[in-house]
Amino acid sequence: MAEPVKGPAAYFPSIEKKYGRPIAEWKELIRSSPLSKHMELVSWLKAEYGLGHGHANALVAHTLAEDSGK
Repeated sequence: MAEPVKGPAAYFPSIEKKYGRPIAEWKELIRSSPLSKHMELVSWLKAEYGLGHGHANALVAHTLAEDSGK
């Protein structure tokens, strides 16, 4: 049996279902943004795309962690 997904990635199925975009597309939007700070990106996703705080936070946290090699 596969281990359940933990951390920010646990939100990914519900993000894709609710907002209709694949996670790769959200990550590309985050990476192409001129913003770089975590909470700036979270606020931007909420304001620009209507994401809830938890979903925006999960996407930003996961993307920034990937980009920093963590």
